[in-house]
Amino acid sequence: MSRKPIDLTGLNTYSVHDRFSKVTVDDFARTVGAGATVRDLLASLPGQFAGIDFPDLIDRLAAAHKNGKPIIIGMGAHVIKVGLNPLLIDLMERSIITGIALNGAGIVHDTEIAMVGRTSEDVGQVLGTGAFGAAKETGEEVNAAINYGAAKNIGLGQAMGEHLVARNFPFNNMSLLASAHRLGVPVTVHVAVGTDIVHIHPSADGAAIGQTSHYDFRLFCTLISELEGGVYLNIGSAVLLPEVFLKAITVVRNLGHHVENFTTANFDFIRHYRPMTNVVNRPTAGGGKGFNFTGHHELMIPLLVAGLLDRLAAD
Repeated sequence: MSRKPIDLTGLNTYSVHDRFSKVTVDDFARTVGAGATVRDLLASLPGQFAGIDFPDLIDRLAAAHKNGKPIIIGMGAHVIKVGLNPLLIDLMERSIITGIALNGAGIVHDTEIAMVGRTSEDVGQVLGTGAFGAAKETGEEVNAAINYGAAKNIGLGQAMGEHLVARNFPFNNMSLLASAHRLGVPVTVHVAVGTDIVHIHPSADGAAIGQTSHYDFRLFCTLISELEGGVYLNIGSAVLLPEVFLKAITVVRNLGHHVENFTTANFDFIRHYRPMTNVVNRPTAGGGKGFNFTGHHELMIPLLVAGLLDRLAAD
């Protein structure tokens, strides 16, 4: 107990007026009044972190579209489940989205939306009885499309779109797959066998799943080979699609395609290692820029879309 508190009287100080500061009142948020536009809201954001990055991404998306460059969306199924299909379909109809990559769960939920206008069962309610994922029509329709795609030697995404349109389901207008087929927008589907409920159905054919999904990986590589000057958004896929994107980047560079100067962005609820590493940081290390935004899809994506459309309308 012989130690005493240090004496601070000799501490060297300096004037705050002479110090560099990272934050000034010029960077503060601006108030907005009733009836503010999307442009007003974005202009009011503080000049810090995402307040700078979010408008920057919107500018890059607008520039890519105006210059005829690709804007590709890689997305998990949660984007569909929170009701964002109408916004994405609208962007396809405006020729803003030029390609979509889905995981296997994406085609399950999108197919159920097309068939019955609803999706996402209560897993906790049915898991105990072994009924989880056993919806008859879901398994039959998705697997029929996959088997059809294998027989025709086409990709899984194209097969799903053709199948939904041929079946003329009542909610096809709300389906990404059916709408993309109608609009001629390529959709690729990247499956990890055993992760999707349709794999437990007797109609599942592992060879057909592998064949059509591998076809789509090669098609995805073609889309990525054209990404120079464009934008790739990863929305709500923490592992599978970031890995697919990284492999596609290395394939096209290995084959001599120049894909260096482009923009990437990741949107998810929390920060994950793979999207940050495989989408935001590594692919853009030689040029371009990567962004990361954390927040709920049902808030962030409508804001992004509204900001982009407003930005395009202003030009």
